[in-house]
Amino acid sequence: MSPGPDHDPRNAGAGFAATLRARRLARGLTQEELASRAGLGVRTLRELERGRVARPQRNTVSLLAEALLLTGLERDDFLASASRPEAPEVRPPAQRARPASTLPLPTHPPLTGRDADVEELLTLLGGPYGAELIALVGLAGVGKTGLAHAVAHRVAATGATAVSVTVTDISQPTDIFAAVAAVFGVARAEELVERYASRPALLVVDGVDRSPRAAVDALNWLRSRVPSVRILATSRQPLAGALPGVVDWRVEPLDLPPPGLSPPALRRAPAVALFLDRLRQVRREPVADAELGAVAELVRRLDGLPLAIELAAARGRVLELPELLSRYGNRVLDLAATEPAGQRLRDAVAASYHLLDEREQAALRRLSVFRGRWSVELAEALLETEVDVEAILDRLVGLGLVSVRGPGDLRFRLLDVVMDFAAELSANVGELRAARLRHAEVITRVAVRVSADLVGPGSAAAVSRLDYLNSDIRTALRYTSVREPEIALRLAGAIPRWCRLRGRDVEARQLLRRLLDDRRTQDCDPLVRAIAQVGAAMLATAHGRGVAELWSTEAALEVVVAHGDTNTELTARALLAGIWHALGGTDEARRHCEAMLGLAIRTGRVREIAVAQNNLAWHDICAGDLPTAARRLTAAGRRAAEAGDARIRVLTQANLAEVARLDGRFEEAVELGRRVAATIAEIGDPPHRIRALGTLGLALAEAGRPADAAAVLVELAEVPGSTGMTELISAYLAMGRGDRTVAARAFESAANLLAGRDDVRDVLEALVGLAACAEPPVRTRALEELDGLRQRGGLELLPREHRLLGH
Repeated sequence: MSPGPDHDPRNAGAGFAATLRARRLARGLTQEELASRAGLGVRTLRELERGRVARPQRNTVSLLAEALLLTGLERDDFLASASRPEAPEVRPPAQRARPASTLPLPTHPPLTGRDADVEELLTLLGGPYGAELIALVGLAGVGKTGLAHAVAHRVAATGATAVSVTVTDISQPTDIFAAVAAVFGVARAEELVERYASRPALLVVDGVDRSPRAAVDALNWLRSRVPSVRILATSRQPLAGALPGVVDWRVEPLDLPPPGLSPPALRRAPAVALFLDRLRQVRREPVADAELGAVAELVRRLDGLPLAIELAAARGRVLELPELLSRYGNRVLDLAATEPAGQRLRDAVAASYHLLDEREQAALRRLSVFRGRWSVELAEALLETEVDVEAILDRLVGLGLVSVRGPGDLRFRLLDVVMDFAAELSANVGELRAARLRHAEVITRVAVRVSADLVGPGSAAAVSRLDYLNSDIRTALRYTSVREPEIALRLAGAIPRWCRLRGRDVEARQLLRRLLDDRRTQDCDPLVRAIAQVGAAMLATAHGRGVAELWSTEAALEVVVAHGDTNTELTARALLAGIWHALGGTDEARRHCEAMLGLAIRTGRVREIAVAQNNLAWHDICAGDLPTAARRLTAAGRRAAEAGDARIRVLTQANLAEVARLDGRFEEAVELGRRVAATIAEIGDPPHRIRALGTLGLALAEAGRPADAAAVLVELAEVPGSTGMTELISAYLAMGRGDRTVAARAFESAANLLAGRDDVRDVLEALVGLAACAEPPVRTRALEELDGLRQRGGLELLPREHRLLGH
């Protein structure tokens, strides 16, 4: 019997049937799914795939092309196959049939920011000892599929075979085998064994996690039968446990732009480049350099997640960049595709979340209270359960829900979209308040422990650690200031030294004062309140407001002494000495310094001995005894070096530079002052930086180097609270160029600004300059104020000051 028309190879329907089926299988779709997408009946689709429709209608073929997401040449070939008659196949005698050509790879928008990833994967796959199976794993929307196909296109460009199949939620091993056969251009998967026994090829298997059991079975078969075919799979979860020998390769979000980049460099940053590329598809106007700041901030908030960036860029059709940042900067999860049935970012995160078991989900919800980087130790303290925290973190990292960046233990971080999603769920199940309270308790314990190391050789490491915890410290303070002020007081009282070093003295002191005045903290542990009060005094002193905390700190000192808290007593006495010194209370200041020195000697605190000696040197200066001050400072510097405290050592050097200046040795003061100012700038101590730069600027001005002194003024102006010292330097510059009227105004301004701040002797120096430059009535008033200040503070004029006053 002759074959019927349905099997005629010259029938156009037969060729289209094979193409349609291959395309459907490559996309991982069932007949029912494709029919639904195309708006056709399932029966119609079955007839088309059986080749029983001689010439399919062009409209039907167009609908199928759209449902299969075909574009460009792929679409043209697909449409042409519906009307192109098949030529009879001719086989030369005694010659094996040639294999059918493979299907083209799916096309994607140009891949941005992944060049290094593509090269690394090509290296891993290449060569005789290359990886047989690599699984690209990570959060939904991180760009696994696009990366896999970009690698495949690079392989195909070399002339090698590269094909792709997609796994669906209902795929069975037979479905995957059929799809693989179709894309390789063979009738059955078994034919690959002979055909690709020695021919290298690359197979992309997209979405293994949708039907993991079926996909694993199929991949195991392919690896055992066709080892020359390299496999690049994508999955939301690692495959190492299911497939021996697989290389789990985590796909991370795109790199974010660091602060301070120039506009050209900012445009090249991977996350920004992707946003700009996708924005060009919906907006004709180019992004101006002035708008790049908003773009950088937006992609940082989106954590470099490609799906989130593309969804945000699509909104650029109707929203300006500032509007995008304002609308979605804190509502990242609300981003969705513009078409009604399009993907939502929330759904992408939920897809990975639902791969977790109940314990893992609960852990993720609790971890959402962290706002910065955290460690395994912090996670264990927060979760406070019997579960294996390391195993849970391994699972969360494997799914891309937790990011791992940088060295050290503080290297874990939730992506913002994951954090927001998990926090929403935590609030919905009523556990968010308890998690926030637990978070505040954990962060407080860590801050108290780390802050103890802010003095001594470990200070730099302690500062860096608190810097990493900055976001969590602020979050804990905001929550507990309202809900649990006693915890907030303990936390805020632990970190004043760090806040001062980071120039946050004003806001930190305001918070401490609110907490100390809060009626809910009045009955808490007296020592906790005393420590917090000493911290408030430290912060107030940093911006010249120490006198406001004087009597409260004297009372706190009594509590600290009664409780035997040596560390806090030493800190309190050093602060009180400085406050009394600024007020001209020389006797009280010396009493605290000497008590501090005695306590430090009795307890063997070498660093505190250096601090006390450094402070006592200023009393020598006030008494006009510069040689004794220099000897004491030199000894204090040796003690600081013995204790391994670089900060105290550099402060003693700063004071030695000031002694040299007051003694008229300006060049020595300049040389030492430059080194000290540079070192203190690196340490990050604003009050002492003002002192160091002030010494340098004054020495330059008095040495007749106005240009160099002016350069110091520019640098000094960048430091908050430096106005008084700036006026003092300006006064010496004006006096040096003979402009006594301007000099007098500047000296008077400096005296007013410096009064009650760190050093009463600065006020004395300004009054001496005013008396030396002002007209008789003002000179008389200045001399009267100078005499009163000397009597109250027991201050002595130096020879240089006697000369200025004409004595």
